[in-house]
Amino acid sequence: MKNQTSGLKIMARLIGLVKPLIFIMILGILLGSLGHLCAIFVTVLGAEGIVMVINSLENPVLVRTLPKFFQLIVVVAILRGLLHYGEQYCNHYIAFRILAIIRHKVFDKLRVLCPAKLETKEKGNLITMITTDIELLEVFFAHTISPIAIAIIVSLFMSGFLWLQYPVAGIIAAIAYLTVGGMIPVSNEMSSAEAGLKFRNKFGKMNSFILGALYGIDDTIQFKNGHKQLNRLNAKSDNLAEIKSDLVDYEKNQKLLTNLSIQAFSLIILVVMVVAYNKGRVSFEQVMIAVVGMMSSFGPVVALASLSNNLNQTLASGERVLALLDEKPLVEEETDGVDLEMVANSKGNIATVNNVSFAYEDMEVIKDRTIDIPKGHILGIHGPSGCGKSTLLRLLMGFWKPDKGQIYYYDKTEGPTQIGDVNTASLRKNQSFVTQETWISQDTIAKNIAVAKPDATIEEIMEAAKKASVHDFIMSLPEGYDTKVGELGSTLSGGEKQRIGIARAFLHGGNMLLLDEPTSSLDSLNEGIILKSLKEEAKDKTVVLISHRKSTMGVADSVIDF
Repeated sequence: MKNQTSGLKIMARLIGLVKPLIFIMILGILLGSLGHLCAIFVTVLGAEGIVMVINSLENPVLVRTLPKFFQLIVVVAILRGLLHYGEQYCNHYIAFRILAIIRHKVFDKLRVLCPAKLETKEKGNLITMITTDIELLEVFFAHTISPIAIAIIVSLFMSGFLWLQYPVAGIIAAIAYLTVGGMIPVSNEMSSAEAGLKFRNKFGKMNSFILGALYGIDDTIQFKNGHKQLNRLNAKSDNLAEIKSDLVDYEKNQKLLTNLSIQAFSLIILVVMVVAYNKGRVSFEQVMIAVVGMMSSFGPVVALASLSNNLNQTLASGERVLALLDEKPLVEEETDGVDLEMVANSKGNIATVNNVSFAYEDMEVIKDRTIDIPKGHILGIHGPSGCGKSTLLRLLMGFWKPDKGQIYYYDKTEGPTQIGDVNTASLRKNQSFVTQETWISQDTIAKNIAVAKPDATIEEIMEAAKKASVHDFIMSLPEGYDTKVGELGSTLSGGEKQRIGIARAFLHGGNMLLLDEPTSSLDSLNEGIILKSLKEEAKDKTVVLISHRKSTMGVADSVIDF
């Protein structure tokens, strides 16, 4: 079996999240325990009523008490419904409040992990984790914690109650409850835990595959690869179905063992009580109460036995979510460092990459690079794909730490300052970064551009759009800057999205523009317009421009070949 976090340890950590709502949890457990006891004693009182009817044949005086007795049964039955409602209300209130807390924790963690850690994660798997996995935890908080406590309380109470009828009956009941509510579900959970975690991981990978297939559906259709994608999807679905079939088998075995155990213990207590009755140790009334009480009291422990079928996936989801919350960021956000005020050093450089090396796992992409970045200068970096150009920009942004060497920025007060000593917020304020893929939200074009400066006026947005050569296109739309774009910019071309990304960079300002293939999706005319704007912007800003196009490098003041 693979090394896994203990199921009990996962449960303990999840239970720890309930602390702020502990009083509601206690109330839910109390209401649930009373509700189950009411359900049990409706049957027990019914058995007692039958005994009273039989006894009334010999003692007619008892007939007068029967109406009130059966009224009591009705009251207990009604209380059962009210108590059950209260229990479910408390449990689900806790569950959904805790899920909200977990979502906040997860998104707070993602903000800390961004962007370095997330660039290596499968997006579909991550989406599964923050949606389906968290939703599955509702089963734990609403249908696990409280039922476990309720089963313990009710089992102890009923064992004591049956002990009062006949001590041996109390012992049999305790063993029965422990078997059905403890041994069977624990054994089932231990057997199915690995399959449950495997199913959740495979499910996440399936989502990653589907998400990627949807993004690339145009290319799939164009190159007639639909049948290959379908075969891959079917193979993954079959694999998931096999694991699910194993989980169903575990569930069937659990239900079989549970039902057999209930029947066996019910038969045992019947035989024991009949033998005790024949020996004169108990009355007929005690036989009825003990047997009926035992048979009707398995509800809470049966619920525990059934929990183990879903608990394997629930704990697997909990393990995945907790693993995300435990992840350490590759680069810690600096909040107690230097508020950077960029200036040029004596050589006119605003930043220096000093003997830097960096590798992705075992693949080194940058080795012993030293680069001076002059102030008010367009520095071009040219080279083939995979040579480390984009990685260099991310190192300048502080997304990753160099494996070797150091990156310095020159501060007006502190002088040369290592990037790790600069406040992260201050560094972001000084930089504008245009990536190869521009993220577009399902909102207006104006708001998409204003992501770089939320308080920007429409005039500032329009000015940035003009510099990015996208203003005329926007104005040609029926609603201009108020035009809403589709999800992920589906209503825009690649070039239009790229120009919106460049407009964001112009709007944000900052002393340094970091541009990763900013014109790769543009025609030569629009490329020329944007490069001209870059040249004008670079009069008081520093630009690091990456491209594999030699034509793009024509605007640079100097070029470094990677």
